[in-house]
Amino acid sequence: MKKLINDPEEVVTESLRGMALAHPDLLEIDLEHHNVYRAEKKEGKVALLSGGGSGHEPLHGGFVGPGMLDAACCGAVFTSPVPDQIMEATSKVDSGRGVLHIVKNYTGDVMNFEMAAELAADMSGTEVNTVIVDDDVAVKDSLYTAGRRGVGGTLFVEKIAGAAAEEGSNLQTVTEVAQRVIDNTRSFGMALTSCTVPAAGRPTFDLAEDEIELGIGIHGEPGRERKPLVSAKELARELVEPILEDLDFTTAPAIVMLGGMGATPLHELYLMYGEVAELLAERGVTVARSLVGNYVTSLDMAGCALSMCRADEEMLRLWDAPVDTAGLRWGE
Repeated sequence: MKKLINDPEEVVTESLRGMALAHPDLLEIDLEHHNVYRAEKKEGKVALLSGGGSGHEPLHGGFVGPGMLDAACCGAVFTSPVPDQIMEATSKVDSGRGVLHIVKNYTGDVMNFEMAAELAADMSGTEVNTVIVDDDVAVKDSLYTAGRRGVGGTLFVEKIAGAAAEEGSNLQTVTEVAQRVIDNTRSFGMALTSCTVPAAGRPTFDLAEDEIELGIGIHGEPGRERKPLVSAKELARELVEPILEDLDFTTAPAIVMLGGMGATPLHELYLMYGEVAELLAERGVTVARSLVGNYVTSLDMAGCALSMCRADEEMLRLWDAPVDTAGLRWGE
């Protein structure tokens, strides 16, 4: 295993330290609790908090900043943050209008965020709402999950709900916007290689040079099936068809993200997006906005995932609203 690390046990702390030094204008990072905050807290708005295991960067810490999250709680690699850590962040970002927890649907995350919300309410009176992101159509009741997994669509929720909070919407409205995004978002991913967790020092699973895993989870969980490697055109079909079978995307324009899993070159991702866009056009899907790159990753896994959000006019307006984070930035 070749990795740019010192001690595998300190990789999250040292990564966050580097992040703080790289973005002092955007972020304040609590290295003791592994929490990432906006450098300047904006008072009088609903606060958005998300988080999960490290290893999916730029999710979630890279999406902290104006227009998206107010804080992110970083667990150990592929491990949920703990309740006390989440409660600390929840209490800190609350400015009196409540906090929305955006939680990917993994059993540990759901349980720990729920406990933290109860603790924050009891100890500081913070009003907390929660939405559960469950956009992965690949499998149901996979490892660590009751129901569908939360994957790339988490970015859509954080961006669109973040914009609603930024413009002053109340907690109920922001929660409803976030849930509307979740209800209209679907994702499906595939892997060319396994990822390697630093503490383990070896690939999470074995995949032959001529094999791919369809429907893989972002922690290396098994997918739908393992197949021989095929062309990019055929792989694009494997991504598109399960999503369009699950939800009709011809009734409204779509926000489409072709995301890398961490180790796939951008030129391959653009090639794949070209194939995906052609298939969507053939199926009568209107692509209103697109995003290509590494946004919700799985350490050093090679592969990609397709996420699609069926968007109404308000969702598109909020998507286009300014955002200023380490991992996503546009507008003024």
